[in-house]
Amino acid sequence: QVPGLEVEVLLERANPFDALLGRDGQTLADLPAGARVGTSSLRRQCQLRAQRPDLQVLDLRGNVNTRLQKLDNGDYDAIMLAAAGVKRMGWKERITQVLAPEQFLPAIGQGAIGIEIRRDDHRVAELVAELNDDQTAVRVSAERALNAALQGGCQVPIAGYAEISHGVIVLRALVGRPDGSGLIQGVISGRPEDAEELGRVLADDL
Repeated sequence: QVPGLEVEVLLERANPFDALLGRDGQTLADLPAGARVGTSSLRRQCQLRAQRPDLQVLDLRGNVNTRLQKLDNGDYDAIMLAAAGVKRMGWKERITQVLAPEQFLPAIGQGAIGIEIRRDDHRVAELVAELNDDQTAVRVSAERALNAALQGGCQVPIAGYAEISHGVIVLRALVGRPDGSGLIQGVISGRPEDAEELGRVLADDL
């Protein structure tokens, strides 16, 4: 985060899950052994390799349109993207499976849009304050605290997903090896007001 700036507001979270786009309409279970699945995310790659070691997990680069074109060209049998991004681009009908968090944990903050402002700009803070979604802010704060404590970046597969139900926040997370040979998973629950501390505690446990 740039000094002097802060994410003051989080909009209501869109679909936070991962999506599979099969060229011939397949789900993850439908893909035959040896099928080529494209994703640039180490987090997705490690979970894919852990669940389906028989697949070819290949790197995939480019914007959403470029990735879809590579799928249509036959470079891949399926690709994985964030469901929210696919829907925002108007390609919802291309999704063949949305992967539930019990099967595939999403990235920290996936599906949430933050509004970043100057730290001491009280006028702008007041203007954007009503756009903040309290539940999203609490959930993402737990996930981001977990990620910060694990010193998460682009080189280590880390996933985290928080939900609030009946006044309790539940945070699930994993850390894996890129080749899928090992996944460490954990879960913690508690009061929403303790969201950041719960994230740090779960990070320590992992």
